Amino acid sequence: MINVEVTKNPNENNLGVIRRFTKKVQGSGVLPKVRSRRYSQRDLSFYKVKKNTLKNLARKAEIMELIKMGKMADNKRS
Repeated sequence: MINVEVTKNPNENNLGVIRRFTKKVQGSGVLPKVRSRRYSQRDLSFYKVKKNTLKNLARKAEIMELIKMGKMADNKRS
């Protein structure tokens, strides 16, 4: 990451320092990088995807078994 630093000159007011800092930040390209990463998510690892798939398959098998035994209503047919 790029660090932007501005030091105040002796004859410069606070607004001038803020203005120079803002221009340096915009020129460095830090904000577009941060905004582009803001909502991006990492891909799940192969292990996690496999684990979730196996969990879903086990749950579906359990539901099918309960439907066969009559302990759960079959919502697809109604």
